[in-house]
Amino acid sequence: MLHVLIHMGRHDGAMTSEMIAQMLDANPVVIRRTMAGLREQGYVSSVKGHGGGWTLSRPLEKLTLLDIYRAVGEPSIFAVGPAHDMPGCLIEQAVNGTLTDVFNEAEELLRKRFAGVTLADIARGFPSVREQDHGQRCTS
Repeated sequence: MLHVLIHMGRHDGAMTSEMIAQMLDANPVVIRRTMAGLREQGYVSSVKGHGGGWTLSRPLEKLTLLDIYRAVGEPSIFAVGPAHDMPGCLIEQAVNGTLTDVFNEAEELLRKRFAGVTLADIARGFPSVREQDHGQRCTS
């Protein structure tokens, strides 16, 4: 969604779910469901009908990584974690206890860092590309 939101910040006018889905090679229904979560938080708005679509409700400077992370349901940050193969094993319990504390501490540090990075900070990292020159599907 970060990718989409930065495109929206550079796009003149609304972007339809179909446009976004084509850009990401995704299903428009999935796009609408995800965008609805962002709308509930006040980060995007939508208009139905001809000329409608999704637009940002806030400038990129007012959206942080933490805002978007929370709006999309706070997915797991780490692909690894405690095992639950042998819950009765004392060693597994000790490992899981340590890993849980370490992962919780790491996630808290990452959330703090997310709060300090705006989408405008990310967008400054690459040159401006006119959306109509960008092609149908984003490959960058």
